[in-house]
Amino acid sequence: MIRSRGHALDRRCPLHGDSLPEDVSAYAGVVVFGGPMSANDDHLEGIRAELGLIERAMTAEVPTLGICLGAQMMARVMGARVARPPSEHVEIGYYTVTGTEEGHRLGLFDGPMGVYQWHKEGFDLPAGTRLLARGDMFPNQAFAAGPQAYGIQFHPEVTHEMMERWMRLASDMLTWPGATDASAHRAGRLRHDAALGRWLGRFLDHWMV
Repeated sequence: MIRSRGHALDRRCPLHGDSLPEDVSAYAGVVVFGGPMSANDDHLEGIRAELGLIERAMTAEVPTLGICLGAQMMARVMGARVARPPSEHVEIGYYTVTGTEEGHRLGLFDGPMGVYQWHKEGFDLPAGTRLLARGDMFPNQAFAAGPQAYGIQFHPEVTHEMMERWMRLASDMLTWPGATDASAHRAGRLRHDAALGRWLGRFLDHWMV
């Protein structure tokens, strides 16, 4: 979807040893994706590298998007807490998020929307940011920081193949408190995927100006 909007991709995986650019000013945007790690895993060089990249991008006011772990790392860079909820419940499957007044004002969120989730930690809302969408189990689902930096807890980028791979490789997590089973994942995809794809297109058009 980013390529279709005229941009080339520079894909790097610091947790697999890829270096990250020191100067991001020439980039049209920076997207930081998810992963099974924690934003608090300071012992991982790749996490430290991504935290530094986020700080550089946001300082340079390069459009920045954090997805799931990426959003949690954005929140941490801005001084917010990232942790599991006291109940130790997770969101693994499809859950409903609802736009706030600010999310409506920006045209990014309408009414309740079913989104795909796979996370055990959440984030406090960083100081100075605007909450765009909220959920029941994890209240902070999307935020805006400045004009072009966004963090979203959910996964609009996940394809059917990715979902099946995640369920296969981490099948034990489908039984954790709050998670839904594989049949609910597949049913949720049939119900929500088309609308979530339209939402992602609208979001990218807003973000990549």
